[in-house]
Amino acid sequence: MTPGPVPLVDLGTAHRPLVGDLREAFERVLRGGSFILGAEVETFESSCALTLEIDHAVGVSSGTDALLATLLALGVGPGDEVITTPFTFVSTAEVVVRVGATVVFADVDPVSLCLDPQSVQALLTERTRAVIGVHLYGQPALARTLASLCAARGVTYVEDACQAFGARAGTSWAGTLGTVGCFSFFPAKPFGGFGDGGLVVTRDADLAERIRRIRVHGATARACHGLLGGNFRLDALQAALLQVKLPHVATWRAERERLASRYREALSCHPHLSPPMLREPDLCHAYAVYTLRVPHRRDDLMGYLRAREIESAIYYPSLLADQPLFAGRCRTSELVEARRASHEVLSIPLYQGLGDAAQGRIIDALLRWSP
Repeated sequence: MTPGPVPLVDLGTAHRPLVGDLREAFERVLRGGSFILGAEVETFESSCALTLEIDHAVGVSSGTDALLATLLALGVGPGDEVITTPFTFVSTAEVVVRVGATVVFADVDPVSLCLDPQSVQALLTERTRAVIGVHLYGQPALARTLASLCAARGVTYVEDACQAFGARAGTSWAGTLGTVGCFSFFPAKPFGGFGDGGLVVTRDADLAERIRRIRVHGATARACHGLLGGNFRLDALQAALLQVKLPHVATWRAERERLASRYREALSCHPHLSPPMLREPDLCHAYAVYTLRVPHRRDDLMGYLRAREIESAIYYPSLLADQPLFAGRCRTSELVEARRASHEVLSIPLYQGLGDAAQGRIIDALLRWSP
């Protein structure tokens, strides 16, 4: 077994083979002297649209800003409700509060831990303007069902695909199943940059144009601002560096899937923990993180792994519905499955370059653990 610590994520293993190309891209931007939006961003947007087989891709400053710009472009505001999951990163629901709307928290599916369509359907009202489905941990589970439900009720379906670039549901890419999809290029994501960055994709030309205006303070021309927006621009340097990484995304995802399959095969009969399962047979998981369910003594397992220099983490230890930020700004369903998940989930190392020896050490440790 390979000695030494095993981190939850090691970005260097993916970047080392690309150092020459990344340096060349950096120097090209440096020579060009254009650092905000411009040709580098336009090239990257076109490449992403081609990769995801979608009409429009708009580069923005982060995944959070992708979601915020989307809600602003849709005109969501005071008096409106947006249904989403309480079991995700705070930004998904935070942006709803920022535009003045009410967050409605639905429960999650017990298998995928993604938004449960039945729970969503029970919470729909005449005030519902949008549903934000999160592809948790990189799995676009039940996204097609949610898209159909929203279409039937005249509600906009927004995909928070920030953890799921390169995932698919059938033949459709994550982020392209609803009206609009939002991605994050935070460094630790399946397709991460070298700082913050994000992307909005859609087939709606008018919506794409509004988001392009919103990302530059709502400007329609120089010194003319017709929409409420913000400074949501993607840097040219981030776009150039991401452009270098884009052709490798599919290979890296396939490697994470191989490692995930190895975990699943080794741990499927473990009496005290459960590996993640695909909710639908034709899903292609991005495996942003590999998350186990540990029904009993999860903290003990974390300590056991830490003693063996194996890093683990909890995504997410508490529900958004319980956060002070949302007090008086949300309504909820009974969040039975989401609450149970928050007490059981534990993510373990899975990244391109982890290697069979290091993974074997993790598997061996898990097989030896008993609460």
